[in-house]
Amino acid sequence: MPMLQERETERFDPIALLIQPARQNVLLERERKPEQQRIKIVQWVTVVLFVFLLANFWDLQIRSPDYYAARAERNRLKATRIQAPRGRIVDRDGRVIVDNQASYSLLLVPRNVNPKSLQKLADGLNLDVAELIERVKRYRRTQPAYAPILIKEDLSPAELSFVEAHRGEPDFPEVEVVQTHRRLYPRGGIAAHLIGYVGEVSESELAQLEFARYEPGQLVGKAGVERQYNHWLTGIDGERRVLVDSRGRERQLIGIKPPVPGRDLQLTIDLDLQVVAELAMEGRRGAVVALDPRNGEILALVSRPTFDPNRFTGRMHGEEWTQLVNDPDKPLLNRAIQAQLAPGSTIKPIIALAGLATGVITPDFAVYCNGGATFYGRFFRCHQRGGHGRVTLYEALVQSCDVYFYTVGTRLGIQRLARYARLMGFGQATGVDLPNEAAGLVPDEEWKFRIFHQRWYPSETVSVAIGQGALTVTPLQLAYAIGGMAMGGVWYPPHVRRLPESELRPRIQRLDSVHVAEIVQALYGVVNDNGTGVRARIPGLEVCGKTGTAQLVSLDKVAHRGLPDHLEDNAWFVGFAPRTNPEIVVVALLENAGHGYLAAPVVRDVIKAYFDKKARMARQPDLAHRPWGRPTWKPQG
Repeated sequence: MPMLQERETERFDPIALLIQPARQNVLLERERKPEQQRIKIVQWVTVVLFVFLLANFWDLQIRSPDYYAARAERNRLKATRIQAPRGRIVDRDGRVIVDNQASYSLLLVPRNVNPKSLQKLADGLNLDVAELIERVKRYRRTQPAYAPILIKEDLSPAELSFVEAHRGEPDFPEVEVVQTHRRLYPRGGIAAHLIGYVGEVSESELAQLEFARYEPGQLVGKAGVERQYNHWLTGIDGERRVLVDSRGRERQLIGIKPPVPGRDLQLTIDLDLQVVAELAMEGRRGAVVALDPRNGEILALVSRPTFDPNRFTGRMHGEEWTQLVNDPDKPLLNRAIQAQLAPGSTIKPIIALAGLATGVITPDFAVYCNGGATFYGRFFRCHQRGGHGRVTLYEALVQSCDVYFYTVGTRLGIQRLARYARLMGFGQATGVDLPNEAAGLVPDEEWKFRIFHQRWYPSETVSVAIGQGALTVTPLQLAYAIGGMAMGGVWYPPHVRRLPESELRPRIQRLDSVHVAEIVQALYGVVNDNGTGVRARIPGLEVCGKTGTAQLVSLDKVAHRGLPDHLEDNAWFVGFAPRTNPEIVVVALLENAGHGYLAAPVVRDVIKAYFDKKARMARQPDLAHRPWGRPTWKPQG
């Protein structure tokens, strides 16, 4: 009974009955609060979305209806770029050197592309499927999904037939065939280093300001004149617009915007001289530069070995490129402006001028040569083992006596020697309008301390005085320097593009006319007075010149042992004509030829071709007999 009373008391406790509903309300309120918060969040999200849609509706229908209408229009219009032909490249007489040839290229529309369809395309076009897939991936990373991708250039008739036969098949990708213009270069690599070549713009080039307006797949100049004057030669592409259906099939031609061709470029090069120089260098390594010192026009520029730029107009395989780059003969090196080599005795006219100008020697200053001399405790040999006997400046240049110029060099010192070498144009780029010109090197005390942290030793000047040691020049620099000196101290910047006379800006450093005459007279004797350059003699023409033999290794290190071919001395010859007011200066470099006099016939042939042509022009101004025919090119504008 007591327990029953407790339960009844607990059940009918009035206080508990009052408190229990309150507790239930609190618990119920706690359960409803998160639901209310979630409802409020949903309401706010709904309001925000409504405002966003309302703002976009306002922008679409009221503020920018024309913009969105144009975008919608583009969804049903397809535009295909029409490639503009590059400008032609012609020689000084208007004869075409580089032209264009009509061809066809294949573009891939990257819509619904799969590996299976690419495999079929690669098989029919003789492409590597792995390279094709990688190409598509690369373009998709950098270009819009709808942008066509260039797959192959210069399609053959068989490849065109393959594309047309399979177009529209379910497992064949969507492609377009467009007419393009393939660059047509001279055969045999003639003037290849001068002209350069074109190729597809690379990803690294697209990041440069120079190529900001280009798109992947477009062709740009890669080397030589093609690169230097890419902006001049490149035209403005046109556009073909068509109406397409939902599957991208053409339904109607809307219009065509014709392309604007690039401008033709006239060079200073004379094809006659260029071909003569090319033939003279056939099978050799080296370079030839022919320059008109009266205005800086480059008449011929040859570098051998050469390459065929036509191989670059299509898609070059990686193996071909690797083979060219790794070729030990370096066919891609433009030796005329990039080969930095010791000039040998061709530097001696500059040393002689420095000696006369500073007063350390006079024309009558004489040295006795018995085959060598000792300077600073070291014996330096002359190239003539028996010696030249007593020689003055004239005999020293005519016979290229090393002992004489050892003496002049020690009297000058390296600082004055370097100053006059730089005055002539060595140790700095000439500024020729070709890419990647090398500057060469004129050593001095500051240079050695900066590079090697060592002082300059006077015995080093002895080697520099005969064009050895650390001194290096390019063939173009040598032609520029000797030409300006023969002109009495007037150096016109070398250039390959024809320029009006008003744009020519010579560098003038008036030289003592008496000193120049002394040196020119001696250079005339080199060729015409039983000097080292007699092989350059041309009857009836006053040819002046200087030989140079530059060692690649010290003869002391190879005594009593034969030299391998690649370590034989380099042969140089620089010549100009006539003796007064020269019209042409020519430099020939023959790598590993052994002796400087072997380069003289190359210079002779180019100079002779120049004056033979000049005589023909005087007799027959129309030049109708030329193998290339009459000039048909006319300047634009």
